[in-house]
Amino acid sequence: VANHDINILISGNITSKSRILYKRNILDMARTLTPFLLIDDDPYLVISKGRLVWMIDAYTVSDRYPYSTPVEFGDDRINYIRNSVKITIDAYNGDMHYYLADPADPIAGLYSKIFPGLFSGLNSMPEDLREHVRYPGTLFDIQAAMLRTFHMKDPNVLYNNEDAWEIARQVYDKSESLMSSYYLITTLPGKKQSDFNLILPFTPLKKNNMIAFMSAGCDAERYGELNLYLLPKDKLSYGPLQIEARINQDPELSKLLTLWGQKGSSVIRGNMMAIPIEESLLFIEPLYLKSETSEMPELKLVIAAAGDHLCGDSTLDGALEKLFEKMPFSADIVSEIGKNEIRALSEKAYRHFLNAENHMREGNWSAYGDELRRLKETLIQMKQQ
Repeated sequence: VANHDINILISGNITSKSRILYKRNILDMARTLTPFLLIDDDPYLVISKGRLVWMIDAYTVSDRYPYSTPVEFGDDRINYIRNSVKITIDAYNGDMHYYLADPADPIAGLYSKIFPGLFSGLNSMPEDLREHVRYPGTLFDIQAAMLRTFHMKDPNVLYNNEDAWEIARQVYDKSESLMSSYYLITTLPGKKQSDFNLILPFTPLKKNNMIAFMSAGCDAERYGELNLYLLPKDKLSYGPLQIEARINQDPELSKLLTLWGQKGSSVIRGNMMAIPIEESLLFIEPLYLKSETSEMPELKLVIAAAGDHLCGDSTLDGALEKLFEKMPFSADIVSEIGKNEIRALSEKAYRHFLNAENHMREGNWSAYGDELRRLKETLIQMKQQ
């Protein structure tokens, strides 16, 4: 209701059950109700029994944990963090529920005694909501930042900083920046089936080749399971920045980027994804074109890269089709199944990608995961032909 609106006094739609929401921003609501918790700034929307529900991760933190390396967290400097609380907020009526996800956390346990009834057990969360619980990216990024140094187990190597890592870097928009962790349904090395994971790549300190990537399980059976996958040191594994450099050096792509970047428009590079597929890595990066007279970027190019091969096309299926035609086994594929079947597989992959995007916008993470799993199966099928 607008300020000074007389309808709030005379409207017949207002009853004794009506409520005014003074704080409509869900993060403000959570921070006001529980100022002693740090609230994650990346809420996500899901569907539960036909209703839209926001899910938010909350943390207990401290700066007084002994013998622990501190890290910057927003405006704070902390050396202890636990994702002990999950918050749900009904998008329509604002109903809030707090669930204790880590009963072993002593700080959260103390808060639950100070405020009895505030926290419920995670097992009391509706089952369809529990299916959408995911490992928080903020906590994962902090753990990855610590791992850059503390993966070194030999004291001498650690002391001399001989094997330090960095978070992989990419070109985002027009400038170089750290890669963000990303959620992905894939079959990780050593696993027999696809599952939902959070992934972040590493490179050696001051080098651009990829050395490892870290994953966190998000499915209920593997929730919170952290794994580190090391890439072979005797084989060069391209890192995101090296793929970016190859994009700039590719004659056809470089010509397009120069043409699109002329006066009146600008090229925006999207987030790059390094997708593990069995023992290989597939890189995908979208490129957008934005006119100076419009604030709405338009997807113009999708770039796919694997090994020494790199291709771009206006669609994902086209980029994948060109990429797999360039791969060493492409001649065998053409002779056995023909280009029509390659095109059919790439179109199938593209449909799964579009369906996944639609489900992501709707907040249907279960269906989103199913489509990504089908996309991966199609890519593996193309590779194994």
